[in-house]
Amino acid sequence: MTDAELIRRFRDGESHAFNGLAGRWHRRLYNFILRQVGDREEAHDLCQKVLIKAHRNLCRLRDPGKFSTWIYQIAVNTCRDELRRRRRHPTISLESLEHGNESRTDGTKRVPARIDTGIHQCELRDLLNRALQSIPHEQRIVVVMKEYEQLKFTEIAAILNLSVNTVKSRLYNGLNKLKKLLDQWNVNRETIDYEM
Repeated sequence: MTDAELIRRFRDGESHAFNGLAGRWHRRLYNFILRQVGDREEAHDLCQKVLIKAHRNLCRLRDPGKFSTWIYQIAVNTCRDELRRRRRHPTISLESLEHGNESRTDGTKRVPARIDTGIHQCELRDLLNRALQSIPHEQRIVVVMKEYEQLKFTEIAAILNLSVNTVKSRLYNGLNKLKKLLDQWNVNRETIDYEM
């Protein structure tokens, strides 16, 4: 059953049809949000907020065929609001205080200047997530949508309400910043390609 069919059933009064949409989209949204905010608990909470907003506003969606664009727009706006809140109210985690790690004002930890080449897949995933957190949000969101979500440039442009050229420019700049950062940490291209 397609997203559009589930939406039609939901609008026809079958409230459980939304559970099908939520089940289909939860993991994808969670991973997308996690790469934006860099914190698992926060990503879980924000994913729930996105699904609640979608549930409340699903009847307002004009074209059920554009559900994926619409749900990503909700996720983007929810993440953007959270990142703005972080800048207004910076926090330092208790974990960083206990372990003596410096934290940045956006709540993410600083990463050492160089990393040993013999890293495990789990460590690489964490390292890539930290690197993503270090680039500007406008670039990060495009990198995540293109490289992780495998969306087309036209889809990303529609979700973010940008031109395709702007999307391409942000992707290019974001990937360049990530490459420079990972080069500083001594992570080679083969390792990155394997993980991504």
